[in-house]
Amino acid sequence: MILADTGIWIDYFRGRNAKMRRLLEDGQIATHPFIVAEIALGSLHDRRKTLSEMDALWEVKVARLTEVRRLIESHALYSKGVGLIDVHLIASCMITHGTQLWTRDIALRKVATPLGIHADLS
Repeated sequence: MILADTGIWIDYFRGRNAKMRRLLEDGQIATHPFIVAEIALGSLHDRRKTLSEMDALWEVKVARLTEVRRLIESHALYSKGVGLIDVHLIASCMITHGTQLWTRDIALRKVATPLGIHADLS
C-alpha cells in the first residue's frame, strides 16, 4: 500500500496527478487521519463527498505518541526539518507492514528513504 502525503493529495485535487488517480482506482492508496484532517482544513470542491471518500479508504495503523517519541530518539529524527505529522506518517508506515510513504517533501524523503519506507513514484 501507498500512503500519499498531503502534498500529493493537493496535486491530485488540482488535477495534476494522474498516477494518484490510477493508484486510487487500483485500491493501492491508504490514508491516515492526520492527512484527512489537513485536507479538511483546505478549500475543497465537493467537501462532504471528498472527505467521505477519503474516510472510506483503507487506513494505516496510527502510531501512539509514545511510539513516535521512541522513533524520534532511536533514529535521531530531530533537527532533520520534519514535523510531528511527518514523523507520525513515518511511524505509521513502519508499523503497517508493506506500506510505503509517497512524498515530494525533500526533508521527509531524506528521512523516509534510509528507513526503507519511501515510495519512489516521482
